[in-house]
Amino acid sequence: MVVIRECCALTAEQLARAEERLRNPRAGSRIEAAQRFGVDLTLLMEQLRLSPAERARGIEEVAQAAEQARGAARGNRV
Repeated sequence: MVVIRECCALTAEQLARAEERLRNPRAGSRIEAAQRFGVDLTLLMEQLRLSPAERARGIEEVAQAAEQARGAARGNRV
């Protein structure tokens, strides 16, 4: 059974906890591994500050821009 939770913005407390974990990952954690691999954790923090609707809008804008770029690339083919 799949449980679907309603998406809502993080509370100030949840956001503070998440940012603290991203700024100071525990040794041996997946967050630390991602940081060592080169993942920019500040980008994750920026996204967490947005509401789910704002994140979805951003994803939609990027998808539309990619589709336009694909269309332009197809138009330039001979």
